Amino acid sequence: MSVSTSTNNETALMFQLKGGLYPLTVLQLLGTDLSQFEQQLDAKIQQAPKFFYHAPVVIDLQKLNQAHSAVNSMIDFNHLASILLKKKLIPVGIKGGSPLQQTAASTAGLAILQDNAKELAKIEEPNVKIAYAAHAVTEASTDEVRGSNCKIIVEPVRSGQQIYARGSDLIILAPVSHGAELLADGNIHVYGPLRGRALAGVTGDEKTHIFCQSLEAELISIAGQYKISEDIDQTLWRTAVDISMENGHLHIRPL
Repeated sequence: MSVSTSTNNETALMFQLKGGLYPLTVLQLLGTDLSQFEQQLDAKIQQAPKFFYHAPVVIDLQKLNQAHSAVNSMIDFNHLASILLKKKLIPVGIKGGSPLQQTAASTAGLAILQDNAKELAKIEEPNVKIAYAAHAVTEASTDEVRGSNCKIIVEPVRSGQQIYARGSDLIILAPVSHGAELLADGNIHVYGPLRGRALAGVTGDEKTHIFCQSLEAELISIAGQYKISEDIDQTLWRTAVDISMENGHLHIRPL
């Protein structure tokens, strides 16, 4: 009995490169004493350990360089990265920095990110799905409606889903579950309970707002400034609120 065999000379495609926009935690470094840094980081992580677990982190050097001379702002990036990894944070790269700092960071295996939030607006929205960290990748509702300056979602946003409104407001006409994530370049409106995370003004617009009928969020953020649930005044919990930024701090007011 003869056995026929065939060979396939075509090489299977192993990967594709695509643009994407993912939420990153920005860590603004204010000093170079890494022992104090580690102590303060421990205290912050204890406030919300689940939020920081395996979170990708960008190290922002702008305020450090404004407060210190070039000589006093040198950082041991290998040591800094090891501290973050030990705390289950994932250092991705640095933002800003002097040429010397950028060289040191690159040598330590860190990426050099653009020091301009407007650059994020130029990144195309992924053409299929967006995932956050280890969350399951899920598509936005097929019943979404796009307006000229807003993105409207009419079905509940489930745990693990992430919805991003690029260059516009985001309006949710249904509940948002724990573990879901909303991102918008503009304002966010939730006409129902907001139980997941909501990040407005993700490209740096401090004039954006978050409105919701019932505040039950794990995290709220505007232009990078955030509050976790433990930081929210309990008198405002499960009430209709308007969240905005004033003088660099988040303010929550009843509606």
